[in-house]
Amino acid sequence: MSGDLAAALVLELRDRRVYRIGRGTPAVWLIDDRALGGVLVNAPAFSPEVLEAIRAVTRPAYLFLPSRRGARDLDAWRAAGFETIAFEAEAPAIRATAGPVDFAVDRKQRLSRTIDFLPMAGVTEGSCALRLKNLPGVIFFGPVLEPGRDGWPTLIAHPDDHSWESRLFGALGLKDLKFAYAFCDVFDASSTRFGPDADVEIGRQLEALFDD
Repeated sequence: MSGDLAAALVLELRDRRVYRIGRGTPAVWLIDDRALGGVLVNAPAFSPEVLEAIRAVTRPAYLFLPSRRGARDLDAWRAAGFETIAFEAEAPAIRATAGPVDFAVDRKQRLSRTIDFLPMAGVTEGSCALRLKNLPGVIFFGPVLEPGRDGWPTLIAHPDDHSWESRLFGALGLKDLKFAYAFCDVFDASSTRFGPDADVEIGRQLEALFDD
């Protein structure tokens, strides 16, 4: 199968594996969770070949959308067995442009005992990260962070940000979180750094930003 369609293993943990699907932007991540099944983060363009690649490693379960930017072909992915999830503030925009959201979650809800959501509005109105809480800890930041000059994810301002102030406020909450790995919508296999020690490196980047 073409590398543009295959599921490439990026990280192996005790009860989960993380794959990258294809090579496009926004990056699409697949969490193979031993208990839940397959959790997509962002939606790849639907095709039978991509669905076959996913089913080769896990069973379809959930499709989490960190923002409207990663939403496409939702009807097809729902028909393939994925229930769609987005933060409640982002769900209306996704429904208006890309298709149904089965679960519009709030900051108190969890996908499982060890998987929860971290609302970090600012890029879009309801941008939200997904966290694997059990050690070593993994966060999927969607568009909230992106690789800086040294390859580590950091906070980078863009002219079309919904609210830079909200982005800064949300990033402050990361200082108290422990996580070893971090993934986002921008990923270059040759230069992007994602862990271990992602919390330390991202914290260092943010400290420099707030000190400026």
